Amino acid sequence: MKESKTFVTSGMPPLDLSGRQTSFFEFWPMWLMYVPVIFQWLILSIRYRSLTLPLIANPKLPLSGIVGVGKSELMQQATGECAETILSWHKHQIGESSVDTQAARLVDILADSSINLPFVAKPDMGCRGSGVKLIRNIEQLSAYLEAYPVGTAIVLQKLSTWEPEAGVFFVREPGQEHGKVVSLALKYSPYVVGDGKSSLRELIERDPRAGELQHLYMTRHRENLEEIIEDGVPYRLVFSISHCRGAIFRNGCDLISDALTVRISELMSGLPEFHYGRLDIKFSNAEQLQRGKDIEIVEINAASAESLHIWDRDARLGSAFSALLWQYRTLFKLGSMNRRRGYVAPGVSSVLAHWKSERELARYYPLTD
Repeated sequence: MKESKTFVTSGMPPLDLSGRQTSFFEFWPMWLMYVPVIFQWLILSIRYRSLTLPLIANPKLPLSGIVGVGKSELMQQATGECAETILSWHKHQIGESSVDTQAARLVDILADSSINLPFVAKPDMGCRGSGVKLIRNIEQLSAYLEAYPVGTAIVLQKLSTWEPEAGVFFVREPGQEHGKVVSLALKYSPYVVGDGKSSLRELIERDPRAGELQHLYMTRHRENLEEIIEDGVPYRLVFSISHCRGAIFRNGCDLISDALTVRISELMSGLPEFHYGRLDIKFSNAEQLQRGKDIEIVEINAASAESLHIWDRDARLGSAFSALLWQYRTLFKLGSMNRRRGYVAPGVSSVLAHWKSERELARYYPLTD
């Protein structure tokens, strides 16, 4: 069998695809990974005398952003350099007029904010890359709007200058001037490379990693599976660089530097009372990332965020569980500190209402790129 070539976007460190391609737990059902977290949550709830204490870890954000909270809720709070570093975005609530009329009006509105085609569309209330699409023309925008019911909020965002992406997990206790970058994962978009003879289907089947995850790619690219990809041309399998969509994550904690930590702390000072979460950032190259330079923020995930290094193929199950358990212990700790400062944890009914809203909207998410 002919070996598949590997393509890595410029600016990212080389990607080794020899050996095993995934950890044995990498694509377990998410509920199974969180069983230890649930047990720990119950134990900590007794110790701290509150079931919902983690939901004031980021007290200026509803429920600390754990469920049913729009991306725009946090981004619109950003000020100064933080706001400037977030890729330009626009929130749109789908109205009752025709989607073609809305799409034409949106293109003009976005152009005034220097957001030009192609740009990214995603549901304001979403997670794990759900519903993220690259919009290349006005027809695709109309189709995207058509997928959602009237009243749904979506976010339209400028396409980044750079393709390299990382997930940077940040924690800062109340009262601290500087926080810590506790995790960094490099997020690779998988490609197959054409040879001028093989169809996309054949390239996926014989790729060392994509061949093991065909169920994630075949449906998404079903219209192009019989297309012959030209020799040497890379074909991108995933646009939304989310693990559950088939993106490749590698532990990048060796890239955490004092300069990067200082820069992330500076940026996060532009968010009021933000103490815990993960920044999904674009960067020009690994060297500049370590220097804390050439950074663009795609979005900021709060209490529901994960330290993405746990999805590295070489991660051990025990280490992954330890990272998740540490995260939620930290949420309780931050919640306790903020309770002493006068913040009040929300009731369970509020959590259930937000969860229900997110679940109902998720039914309408179009297929993610």
